[in-house]
Amino acid sequence: MKKGLVLLGRLLRTMCVAPDPGKVRLRVSSRAVLAVGLSVAAAELAGLSLTASITAGLAALLAMFTVADPTVRRQAVTTALLPLAGFPVLALATLLHGAPLPRDLAWLLVVFAGVYARRWGPRGHALGIFAFMQFFVTQFLHAVPAQLPELFGAVLLALGVVGAVRFVLWCVERRVPPPAAPAPLPGTGLDRPTTRQAFQATAACAVALAAGQILSQERWYWAVGTAWWIFVNTASRGETLVRGFRRVVGTVTGIAAGLLVALPLGGAPAPTAALVAVCVFGIFYTAPLSYSWMMFFVTVMAGLLYGLLGVLHPGLLLLRFEETAVGALGAAVGVALLPVTTHAATNAWIQRAVTCVHACTTAAARRLAGDPHADPAAHAAELDLLLARVRLTLAPLVHPLSPLRARKARARHVLELLDDCARASRGLAAVAADPDASHDARLAAAAWRVEDAVHALVPPTAPVRAADAAAAALPAHHPGAEAALGHLHTLEHALIALATPLRTAPSSPLVPAA
Repeated sequence: MKKGLVLLGRLLRTMCVAPDPGKVRLRVSSRAVLAVGLSVAAAELAGLSLTASITAGLAALLAMFTVADPTVRRQAVTTALLPLAGFPVLALATLLHGAPLPRDLAWLLVVFAGVYARRWGPRGHALGIFAFMQFFVTQFLHAVPAQLPELFGAVLLALGVVGAVRFVLWCVERRVPPPAAPAPLPGTGLDRPTTRQAFQATAACAVALAAGQILSQERWYWAVGTAWWIFVNTASRGETLVRGFRRVVGTVTGIAAGLLVALPLGGAPAPTAALVAVCVFGIFYTAPLSYSWMMFFVTVMAGLLYGLLGVLHPGLLLLRFEETAVGALGAAVGVALLPVTTHAATNAWIQRAVTCVHACTTAAARRLAGDPHADPAAHAAELDLLLARVRLTLAPLVHPLSPLRARKARARHVLELLDDCARASRGLAAVAADPDASHDARLAAAAWRVEDAVHALVPPTAPVRAADAAAAALPAHHPGAEAALGHLHTLEHALIALATPLRTAPSSPLVPAA
């Protein structure tokens, strides 16, 4: 037990070293602990059972974790809609709990619908996850129909607490509004990535469900949960496979920690509750940094909850690993169906990032020329999100275990150049916000050169610009514009350099086409 606490302490210290600009992750993680803790406390004060209290805590955690709309108003609406997506699934899963075949078919339908809903952006994504997890929680807690009213009440109570904490007591987003998440890659029919992924995830969960039940008739649902979560926030075959590997790594380390921490506790309420709070904090704090570390905390928390339920033993933790491995195998089978190749996904996201650079440059030039409505900062923030997507799609290639050294080097070079673009765009936006750095004729010429470099990589969809006579007539060599010119030159050189790794022969693509 003591060794386990020391291990968790070291992990927390490691997490605290990671950069956290504005302490946003710290505030979001602390707020999540508060919301989950108050939800469980409210359920206990209401006299609900242990099963209902755990349901309330998990509902609060899911609501805090999945709702990611770009505005506070939209977040509130999505939170209010969660019961509409979750309650029918919760009722269906509970009623079918004793009928294996209808239950399994119903869950696969929920999987397909939950992934398909991602085409509607953050709201569809959150509602789909919440619906899926209501089915999962029912299997985890072995809920029966007689418990439905209590479970409904627990979820409503938890969502009420979440709303009070998130939108009244501690609204982090009002201080630091989150930028809107990038829209999914476009397409129609089976060419739309979300449609393909719905079929992939359903096939993966079907394989995981069958194999998981061979391993255990009681804990098979962990395999389905693993296959599902591997497909969350991925858009290509390579991303999915890397995510599966990281999930297995996080689960293995979490099981090892569970043997040292959860098992010796034996379900003692007070220390278990304290360590669950640590795990909730760790889940939210590490989620933007490392999927493996997030899964570590999820696995430790699951072990602690099993201890509360009085069923934890070493064999259960071993079964947890086996079900995770089976789920990852199911995901590997699923990605073979209607695959979205890593190469295609990466090129699409890079094109969007380069186009965003152009939009930022154009807005900055307009702002520096005196247009108060132009806002390059919004485009710079969007570029950071797009680069996060590029890194995700390139993860299979830059992974330490990748044997493709030449392609790994080229992919890293692309990331370095795009990072240069992001830094220059942020700097350009900062300069544009300064009213003194304006009205220099050289800015227009530099912005046009950046536009030409963008069009060399991404063909324009509209006619190219014509010379702006008004801008050319402005006085030159304004001292406040020197920094802006430096950022524009950095953008121009980075975009020109990108042409070499991006325009390669088909036989040597940037990323493996498989």
